[in-house]
Amino acid sequence: MVRANAAGWAALAIMLGLGAGGTAEEPAGPTLPPVSERARAVHAAGMLFDGHNDYPWLIRDEGDMGMARIDFAKSAPGQTDIPRLRKGGLKAQFWSVYIPSDYPNPTRTVVEQIDFVNRLVEKYPDDLQLALTADDVEAAVKAGKIASLIGIEGGVAIDDSFAELRAFHKLGARYMTLTHNKTLAWADAATGERKHGGLNEFGERVVAEMNRLGMLVDISHVSAETMADVLRVAKAPVIASHSSAFALCPVPRNVPDEILAGLKSNGGVVMVNFYSAFLVPDSNKKAAEAKAEIRKVHPDRAEARKAIAEWYKNEPGAIRGTVATVVDHIDHIVKVAGIDHVGIGSDFDGINSWPVGLEDVSDYPRITEELLRRGYSEPDIHKILGGNALRALREAEAVAKKLQAETPPQVDEIRHKKNDHDD
Repeated sequence: MVRANAAGWAALAIMLGLGAGGTAEEPAGPTLPPVSERARAVHAAGMLFDGHNDYPWLIRDEGDMGMARIDFAKSAPGQTDIPRLRKGGLKAQFWSVYIPSDYPNPTRTVVEQIDFVNRLVEKYPDDLQLALTADDVEAAVKAGKIASLIGIEGGVAIDDSFAELRAFHKLGARYMTLTHNKTLAWADAATGERKHGGLNEFGERVVAEMNRLGMLVDISHVSAETMADVLRVAKAPVIASHSSAFALCPVPRNVPDEILAGLKSNGGVVMVNFYSAFLVPDSNKKAAEAKAEIRKVHPDRAEARKAIAEWYKNEPGAIRGTVATVVDHIDHIVKVAGIDHVGIGSDFDGINSWPVGLEDVSDYPRITEELLRRGYSEPDIHKILGGNALRALREAEAVAKKLQAETPPQVDEIRHKKNDHDD
């Protein structure tokens, strides 16, 4: 997740001409052709399974955890609500229960975020259905609901406790991103200090316990060394819930080719992120330079903001990226790791810049259109859209069943010092 707080979203909404429902009065970019009927049919026939959406944290930032003001069934700020999810053909979603690395009371906060997801599902039962297993996902889709799964973003949530990890699994978490942007006591982050050279011994035990529980290990946000250690230790498929290809956009958050190659034997999946800075090299730098030039021409702040809004709406994708840029990353992962190891992890509602043509969750069919244009077969498109993610979840469940029969839970002995009150 790239922090996009309420104030940031409000400013961006003003820039892009977004109303309360998150839809633009004008297209936020060049006019695009409509999606073909063939692409819509292929898209609808598959199972679109997105690995990462930060709507729960967006609503926390909006100050509406009680869902009193924002009706998800009608419209919501940002990029996600039920009408747009339906239009985009989403079948299954990992809702991120994100926690910033330095946020106070991380364990309690993630419990609150999990509670929000559960209450969201309960409030909109005609459209959402909680899923804990691959079978649950398929049952929800068969019932015409959007399968709703929970993924923890940031291992700080477990407070270095295997008991907390198990408790989160019982609360419904089915993946955990090992770190966010800062290195933990047991794992190096992609953008954090290199303390351990990857995972330390406790971190390896966290991976082992997640495998035993059937919780997918998510290597988005971790360092390349941590990724390699996870692949060395893991007995179940590993995912990157919202990352792209380092070879095409060399930022620390993306997945290097040597890790992509390792996913072949692991069975894992890299789910491509839509954040411009993870798709287009130097995207943030180029955007900042363009805005600086606009501000030179328009010293008045209001005029500058209007001019920047026009620039953003009309930027053709050289800086933001396009649907084709996203599919370039899919192509690369297919080339290096294979067709069975790539998926979709938009990071919608957690990003502040996105590709032209992928403005919100209603636009997923454009990916299918581009995949068809490049010659992908319908079965392979269905793997990319979600078949691979569902297969990884099912295989992790099978590994967990075997490990639970053979392996005791990971436990750190608690050294209790006896005092007078113990008598």
